[in-house]
Amino acid sequence: MTTTSRASVRHYWVALRAMVVLTIILGVLYPLAITGIGQLALPWQANGSPVTSGATTVGSALIGQSFSDADGVPLPEWFQPRPSAAGDGYDAAASSGSNWGPENADLLTAIAERKLAIEAADGVSADAIPADALTASSSGLDPHISPAYALLQVPRIAAARSLPESTVHALVESKIQGRDLGYLGEPTVNVLRLNIALAEMDH
Repeated sequence: MTTTSRASVRHYWVALRAMVVLTIILGVLYPLAITGIGQLALPWQANGSPVTSGATTVGSALIGQSFSDADGVPLPEWFQPRPSAAGDGYDAAASSGSNWGPENADLLTAIAERKLAIEAADGVSADAIPADALTASSSGLDPHISPAYALLQVPRIAAARSLPESTVHALVESKIQGRDLGYLGEPTVNVLRLNIALAEMDH
């Protein structure tokens, strides 16, 4: 074997050993360590921030979901989330926004249609409808709505469930989450948690 051939073999052997060592460290040990730390320090977050109703997991606190019938018609007895452009709506495997600009004809048409639907369902004028009720988030999976949109839905839900409006209003107020760290973002309401609390009022 020539000197050049021996050098080549040595280089390949070094590269192979480096690949095996790095695969073990970065492909096995590091992921196991991070997974272990996550399970010990932040188990709820590490497991997808699950939300339960009784003993049943019904969703994630981080991913919105639809409260509509099989035909996509919003159910009047539930608080409705903001629109979603992810797949057929709240598809976690197809997270995305529409990427339509503010003057896009399709976006303007969708907003107009949503306004008419909310006006009819909630008996409010168009100027009372907050922006998050009409536009999808950039991920299409936002689990939150504004307190204004939640409160706008109170009369419809109270009527559908034969509850006093004051009771449903108080429920919404109790579920408003403040700004992160006291100053980041805006107050929000998690729709899934709000609807779980609404369902528990029936028991």
